[in-house]
Amino acid sequence: MGAWRVLEQRGQGSYGAVYRVEKVGQPEAGPFALKLALYLEDPRFEREGELLSRLQHPHVPRLLERGRWEVPGVGCFPFIAMEWVEGMPLYEWAAQHPLTSRQTLKILAQVASALAATHDADGVHRDVKGENIVVRTGDAQAVLMDFGSSYYRRARVLTHQFPPPGTPQYQSPESQRFQWECRRQPGARYEAQPSDDLYALGVTAYRLVTGRYPPAALDMKVTEEGFEFFRPPWVPPETLASVCPELSELIQQLLAEAPSARGSAEEVAEALERLAKTAGPRADRLIAPLSTQPDTAGTPWPRSSWAEAPWLAMGALVYLVLGAWWLKDGPVHPVERVQDAQSGEQRDAGTVGLGEEEILSSPALMGPNEPGSGAIGLEMPKKPLPGQRRSPCEKPMVEINEGCWGRWSDVAPPCGANSYEWKKRCYLPILEGSRPATSAPQ
Repeated sequence: MGAWRVLEQRGQGSYGAVYRVEKVGQPEAGPFALKLALYLEDPRFEREGELLSRLQHPHVPRLLERGRWEVPGVGCFPFIAMEWVEGMPLYEWAAQHPLTSRQTLKILAQVASALAATHDADGVHRDVKGENIVVRTGDAQAVLMDFGSSYYRRARVLTHQFPPPGTPQYQSPESQRFQWECRRQPGARYEAQPSDDLYALGVTAYRLVTGRYPPAALDMKVTEEGFEFFRPPWVPPETLASVCPELSELIQQLLAEAPSARGSAEEVAEALERLAKTAGPRADRLIAPLSTQPDTAGTPWPRSSWAEAPWLAMGALVYLVLGAWWLKDGPVHPVERVQDAQSGEQRDAGTVGLGEEEILSSPALMGPNEPGSGAIGLEMPKKPLPGQRRSPCEKPMVEINEGCWGRWSDVAPPCGANSYEWKKRCYLPILEGSRPATSAPQ
């Protein structure tokens, strides 16, 4: 492939494959990473390469070349070549290396510094999460990876429909609210801000130290009048694990509902670096769950699975309802696979589109207010709820009392507080609305 010799494939995502390569005639100079588009003339690679070309930062892979691989009779596949980063994804690495709060502060400071450089270049990453942060072998430094979902000011718009790029569990409350309120507007587009990256960093930090996702800053419940937003109770990370108060307060700041309260990436990086130096003795204790906290020579504690997470970003109900809204004409919201939180995390965004049966049966979407939690479900209304799709209902929807419903697969009552019971089954209402038009690649 031009000046590059492929040594092995190391991963593949929705839009590109990653290879370990070396320069032809210069094997001693490598290895390097080459990311090759899976689709002809994919404009994402032009955008990713442009943003990387603006960044010269120790915690961001260094761009070496942007190019196109021409296949005779087929066309050109864009690629980018960059510095090879040998290491492990953050969550996976942390599961094998016991961390103190002070060490965690240092790692988060490195990621925040990389985000500050990205924001200074008029860019936003849009997919900050543990799987896209690699802890480098040797010096244990964090490197922010995978700018495939990134955007920079005046870049060509590629996403013309919901959902926006990124991983739902890490999306900010303002992004989730926009998606809900503008769900019937085909031309509506959410423009990510630096504050979205900081919120995602807060989710990453919370999950890193507690093993679970934080309470959503914005959640939704079903009432007789329709769907209503509410803010669930905050669960401080220090109530779940032995983190120092300085780290806990910083995480809460990053997860603030108001974007302005999160600060800038530069301010956050400076605060993290300062706290790493000045935090008290509790910062040197190993992070462990409070119920089984080991001594300072303890071992890593197991990370929670999705089914154990008390809340998912924006609440499981929001994803189910929005997903059901998509069922009529195509796939539901891309949702991170359940296996990502239970085994090795997927690389290169790690997002996939789930089939319609999976969205209703996946235990990953079950929180304390969903079926199986022991909460008492709502009685099936005698007429459709406000905003609910009415009959005729298309498969796999179920028609009940002239309204269209989605059934929880293989779940029997008692249903959760946000679910409705009908003939010994649990259901959620499907909203009225149609899928936005698609006129360009996402």
